Amino acid sequence: MSDPALPPLLDRAEWQREVDRLRVREKAHTREGDALAAARRRLPMVEVDAATPVVGPAGEVPLVDVFEGRRQLFAAYMMWYEGAGAEHQCEGCTMNIAHVRELDYLHSRDVTFAVLCQGPFPESDRYRQFLGWEMPWYSVPAGSVEALVAGRHFGMRVCYLRDGDRVFETYWTTGRGCEHMGSSYAMLDMTVYGRQEAGEDSPDGWPQPFFNTTSAQMRTDRDGRPVSRPDGRPIPQWSRLAAGRSDDLGTSGGAPAGHCH
Repeated sequence: MSDPALPPLLDRAEWQREVDRLRVREKAHTREGDALAAARRRLPMVEVDAATPVVGPAGEVPLVDVFEGRRQLFAAYMMWYEGAGAEHQCEGCTMNIAHVRELDYLHSRDVTFAVLCQGPFPESDRYRQFLGWEMPWYSVPAGSVEALVAGRHFGMRVCYLRDGDRVFETYWTTGRGCEHMGSSYAMLDMTVYGRQEAGEDSPDGWPQPFFNTTSAQMRTDRDGRPVSRPDGRPIPQWSRLAAGRSDDLGTSGGAPAGHCH
């Protein structure tokens, strides 16, 4: 493999002038982001049945219990391939959720973070344990999908507000809207080679061995499944396997027929 291309070389004064020109656009981008966040705070809301059951480590509980007594809930709805092995589970959901390790800052703002997984609780919870995640984890039984997902799909992120015993949905997003959970993307966007994903707008010769799971240019194998991950499995699994952790989910371990949204 040839070495990746390099940016043009300037002296420091010329280079700083280029950075300063870009900084004007960055500040405008930041201000627009602030304006969008302000608009989200002014959205209306829709009521959700607070008694909708989900399944956690203590068995079935109502949705309102997932708040853990706090006023707000940020729920990550994780896609799941029932019966499939760890290597076949969703790369995008795994990447986003893997970043949410320190919950104290959210808790200080009266926000609970929890994962609501599409799969049955025992095997998806073994996935959580394999990756060493400690956040609250629940599965959504089939009878609760319509009340919570409401015609959308797992892979989305949903914000809720609790008012006493009532629960309201205030915002949701999916696809690239979920990137706010993954600080690695924001950090990579500051580096010269970026995310190194196919379809990313980069100069010729920039390395792009990765494929975003939402990219229209994503490569697929002969069975139509996405080739979006080197080494055949979600990236956060690599170090866990190297450390000797078992990825046995108690499933048949077969590959799923479909692929992630």
